[in-house]
Amino acid sequence: MTGRLIVVSNRIPTDEVPSGGLVVAMHEALSDQGGTWIGAHPDPASEPTDALERLPAQGYDKRAFRVTEEERQTYYLGYANSVLWPLCHRRVDLIALESDYAEGYLAVNARVARQVARLAGPEDLIWVQDYHFFPLAAELRRLGCHARIGLFLHIPFPVASDLAALPERDAFPHWLSAYDLLGLQTQADVARCLELFRSLPDAEMFIDGKVKHGPRLFAVAAFPIGIDAEGMAAAARVGGGREMVKLAPDEDLVIGVDRLDYSKGLPNRLRAFGQVLEHTELGARRPHLIQIAPASRGDVPAYQRIRAELDAIASEVNGRHADLGWTPIQYINRSYPRETLARLFRAARIGLVTPLADGMNLVAKEFVAAQDPADPGVLVLSRTAGAAERLREALLVNPFDTDDIARAIEAGLAMPLEERKARHAALRAEVFERDIAAWRSDYLRALSSIAVAPALG
Repeated sequence: MTGRLIVVSNRIPTDEVPSGGLVVAMHEALSDQGGTWIGAHPDPASEPTDALERLPAQGYDKRAFRVTEEERQTYYLGYANSVLWPLCHRRVDLIALESDYAEGYLAVNARVARQVARLAGPEDLIWVQDYHFFPLAAELRRLGCHARIGLFLHIPFPVASDLAALPERDAFPHWLSAYDLLGLQTQADVARCLELFRSLPDAEMFIDGKVKHGPRLFAVAAFPIGIDAEGMAAAARVGGGREMVKLAPDEDLVIGVDRLDYSKGLPNRLRAFGQVLEHTELGARRPHLIQIAPASRGDVPAYQRIRAELDAIASEVNGRHADLGWTPIQYINRSYPRETLARLFRAARIGLVTPLADGMNLVAKEFVAAQDPADPGVLVLSRTAGAAERLREALLVNPFDTDDIARAIEAGLAMPLEERKARHAALRAEVFERDIAAWRSDYLRALSSIAVAPALG
């Protein structure tokens, strides 16, 4: 690769040294080879502007675009998170259709495309992150950009039949085919993407994974995202998780960590834990659930409803099963540093990861990396999480079936040490081999190998 790497993401760390899995991966990629990172500034603009602001960074260029408060409502909260998010997570019943949502989304993508086009040369690699920028490559091609452009979708690829609910359903395949490489989380996502293009009269499939759509030839492949496994393991070895939450000697910690989102299956998870408590005999070891679910997108009505539902379930379960000095569910609506979560994961006997739909779910991998190999906990993992495609030694569950989740929790609590060690060893090998650095290098190698495509007319 002779050109620069240009990363485009909605979120961008404003600090000079970022933290967190994905942003660290982007930071390291740009530090290794130089380039530019472009993302949305957290502070709003008073009016739309094509200007990019420089942010502090070492070894590469970091720039931010600003959106107005109106654009935040349409581009971000509106189209991205009230249309595309439910579409991709198979909740078309929650899609909110407002004409100004699409207008704002397309306007922001067109403006970011102009900003990127001024910087990008034909030998550069442009790596676009996630659903906020589906139309970005098409806008860049219209501006005459000849660079290789790749998209990595961090969330599930939508089911073809659900796209009927998208007003821009005819434009959607053209948005995708303007990229040179579509990177998806799983083979199941690749299959759903190919299903969409097989349904189009002007699309053709090739045996090497390439797709021809109109004049465009592009590749589709799975690149399962990983974590900083070594970093998580090192943070977990500090220990002290049981003391941190003041667990009694006869308590087993069950933990869930998720954004507060309707796709995470949290109501079923709390109900399933309530069923476990119904089966817990007097005098037996008591399971204690800590569910950390920091609120997100609180302006979206669907998120307000899920928060109220979880409050009610946690109160009902605690009201039925709590005792003096013991509350079975700690339900917490705030976030914690990775170091704190690592220590909690290591102390847990069960990690509950039961989303209804998820692109990958890195919490599952973080839980595995944090475990003590000599006395590991058990991962209970939804079959509908992308992580389940390769983490087969977890206890896989149907996230819609509370009985199934409850049985898996009980099986994990009762699982003998040798079985826990055998399952964890296999899971650990996968998590450490396919870490965040491997994901980054695999994707960029694939994008670099693609011949430069002509611009769209």
